[in-house]
Amino acid sequence: MMRYRMLGNTGFFVSEICLGTMTFGGKGFFEAVGKVDQKTATSLVERALSAGVNFLDTADVYSEGMSEQLLGQALKDLGVKRSDVVIATKCYGRMSASPNAAGLSRGHIMDAVQESLERLQTDHIDLYQVHAQDLLTPVEEVMATLNDLVRRGLVRYAGVSNWQAWRIMKAQGLADKHGWARFESLQAYYSIAGRDLERDIAPMLNDQKMGLMVWSPLAGGILSGKFSRDGAGPEGARRSTFDFPPVNKERAFALVDAMREIGAKYGASPARVALAFVLSRPFVTTVITGVKTLEQLDDNLAATELELAPEDLKRLEELSALPSEYPGWMVERQNDPRRNPNTKKA
Repeated sequence: MMRYRMLGNTGFFVSEICLGTMTFGGKGFFEAVGKVDQKTATSLVERALSAGVNFLDTADVYSEGMSEQLLGQALKDLGVKRSDVVIATKCYGRMSASPNAAGLSRGHIMDAVQESLERLQTDHIDLYQVHAQDLLTPVEEVMATLNDLVRRGLVRYAGVSNWQAWRIMKAQGLADKHGWARFESLQAYYSIAGRDLERDIAPMLNDQKMGLMVWSPLAGGILSGKFSRDGAGPEGARRSTFDFPPVNKERAFALVDAMREIGAKYGASPARVALAFVLSRPFVTTVITGVKTLEQLDDNLAATELELAPEDLKRLEELSALPSEYPGWMVERQNDPRRNPNTKKA
């Protein structure tokens, strides 16, 4: 049974599985990710919706706009009521050879949102996310522009992707100062093989009551259990041609071995165990699954029904734990006496 979690501090609920559409289209750079055509895209959307998924994520840059087009057409062909789905898309990536057809300038954001609305065949975007950091455009300009889109009703909520914690906090501070719309969510890489955001980003999300949309929870497929240590994998698999995101493969394969063993107890694939682990983290709102087949989608959807036993979670947490890093270890050392005032010194 699909569960729903509140998106940040909005009062708006989204499914804990979000259907990612980066595999839709397969044009240009994204050919290596997936070449899902309209018929298959519509089938994937239909299956996801029937399982209770109400959250759909895309981006203008995915296959040069084709992902948005295929998603919009799929929803139209299926006769989906607009208010029954939450559509998220993003802007930043280069969309043409024009010098201003990329980035987060006011001009490009304003152009990009109109083009996304046309491709998606809708009059509003539920969650509009800035896809990357634009080191040339002031954060003030970005936030003011997003606020204008929210006030005009073209966008319901604003989100961010792939920013550092300090830069997000700067943006939130500016929004609070001016009474602008805030970032309600972060879309970021997180997996059992890459828990880096637990250092600074996860505490920031909790403090700011922001939601977390996890991209690549299977670390680009390496946690699916379908790859061997020598790099061999299924024909056409994404990792075979697009080795991303960066991951410590020795560590990842050790985790796959453990997840395969744990999964055998539940009749679950390593991929399903990896997704269940991510879904168990209290700061995670939703996990984005990018699939090419109905079989992959069904296996990912089944992760919502897999509840790992405490001892299994503990084993996976220990195997995937981050190494101690400054200033974290110093903060812990200096706060131990404060948390335990009655402990006698040795």
